[in-house]
Amino acid sequence: MKNNMINFGVISCSVMARRHMEAICYNPNTNLVAVCDIQGSLAGNAAADFGVESWYTDYQDLLKNGKIDAVVICTPDQMHREMTVAALAAGKHVLCEKPMALTWEDCEAMINAADHSSAQLMIGQICRYTPSFIQAKKMIERGDIGELFFVESEYAHDYSEILKGTHEWRSDPLRHGFLGGGCHAVDLLRWIAGNPIEVTAYSNSKMLKTLATDDCTIAIMKFPNDVIGKVFVSTGCKRDYTMRSVFYGSKGTIIADNTSPYLTVYTVGEEGQERIDGMERFTVPVLYPVPLNNHNTAGEIEELANAILNGQKVATDVREGAATVKTCLAAVRSTQTGLPQKLDGEGPVPGCRSI
Repeated sequence: MKNNMINFGVISCSVMARRHMEAICYNPNTNLVAVCDIQGSLAGNAAADFGVESWYTDYQDLLKNGKIDAVVICTPDQMHREMTVAALAAGKHVLCEKPMALTWEDCEAMINAADHSSAQLMIGQICRYTPSFIQAKKMIERGDIGELFFVESEYAHDYSEILKGTHEWRSDPLRHGFLGGGCHAVDLLRWIAGNPIEVTAYSNSKMLKTLATDDCTIAIMKFPNDVIGKVFVSTGCKRDYTMRSVFYGSKGTIIADNTSPYLTVYTVGEEGQERIDGMERFTVPVLYPVPLNNHNTAGEIEELANAILNGQKVATDVREGAATVKTCLAAVRSTQTGLPQKLDGEGPVPGCRSI
């Protein structure tokens, strides 16, 4: 790393990987120097499009490039452990896409690798960089809606077309939809309300019959401070993609998602301002404008770059990523056993070494 410039390599040249490439090129402190994809045509095209000097078809060759300070791993979830451990061993900082891993064994291996490396490991929990969710968290912490008592989020995303072609990795029996996609909603609620204490979940399979896992799951969670919550995940629903989330407090309610340019906020108002045009203030929604940025990869790259340059720890580190995986695994375990699952400490979910 020279002159406060961090040289990046990106492993994968998928659509999401290209978003990270754009973010790296946009940031004044980062430079894209190498890309990699097992399909040489994709790697070559990305290199040409972004003016990159080196491209590879084997990620191990990319890791041998001495110019690279950090890597972004955008490969299928099943490969996260292997590539992350190898990159940390090579002394590279890592931004690994969500979910961190699909099993607790993989999480443990990645935690161990991070603990024994001087490099940073960041997990790409993108909802923490979505403007609407950032604003909702600020309002909640500021006390705008009083004391939280109920939180909910959903991951509604029809996979019926996505599962075709090059996305067959999403059909892996280990990649339950509640973990693979639902980790977004789970991590968002963890960020807002804290680590769940207990989870009970139910699921069914009525939409994606070819999947080895259920395609619809609802999880009820207990959070600290007597807050309760709900996460709904469907990978077969017939509607537009959304992560609609609602935060209920003693003085109001915030409705937010990742595809609308505003928050909907209800508040009880100050004393003497309880009524507007004869109606109770809390029944009149206020549309609070926010920028639209569904996948704010620029925010993630900025977070990692600043952490590296300033010697600080990233917010979504390996233990944050593992805690989200652990909660998801507990929910899946609950659907299998019909029993609530306790979530205490940093150890594995009992009886759930993998899904």
